[in-house]
Amino acid sequence: MLTLYHAYWSRATRMLALLHELDAVDQVRRVHIDIARQAGQGEFDARNPHPDHKVPTLVHDAAVITESAAIALYLTELFPEAGLAPSPGEADRGPFLTWLVYSVSVMEPVYNHHAAALDHPILRASFRGVPEVSQRLVDTFADGREYLLGDRFTAADLMVQSPFQWMRDWAPEDAKVQAWIDRVGSRPSQAWAQKIDAEHAPSDMETQA
Repeated sequence: MLTLYHAYWSRATRMLALLHELDAVDQVRRVHIDIARQAGQGEFDARNPHPDHKVPTLVHDAAVITESAAIALYLTELFPEAGLAPSPGEADRGPFLTWLVYSVSVMEPVYNHHAAALDHPILRASFRGVPEVSQRLVDTFADGREYLLGDRFTAADLMVQSPFQWMRDWAPEDAKVQAWIDRVGSRPSQAWAQKIDAEHAPSDMETQA
């Protein structure tokens, strides 16, 4: 059995969208849980199997898989017929894995540091900064491609685009990058994930990542 633990307006939202893209909505049980949020809302939920009490968490039979990139890779390999990841041996496999890991190992730390107004040579040396992330995206889409890997949409697009769902004003002011953000954001999977979030979010609470 596959079970995805998620919380509204969180990093788990992109995993909801991924389930939709994989056409696996009916094959994965969804459990909405509460989490402690930065603004003080929410609290620990004893049902959460994540060792750090975060989301998303995927449980496959007795195996617990955490971290968004790992879950995305696990699910795309479990549902290969959806074509959301190049297979091992394909030319785009390396770039796909690179973007998948880059989204969580570089982009998320960079934007978290930016949100916290933190800047230090060690942080820039380890993770780079917003200008470097922006330039990476601008350079990638300079050739007019529609998605990160060219004309093929993959789970990497969901992962890399996801911060801009919450912080659009931090995205590069580049027409081609902005068009890609809109292209990914307008997919039916995004609307479906937002609908699931809305079903669980308090009506008087402002949207937050």
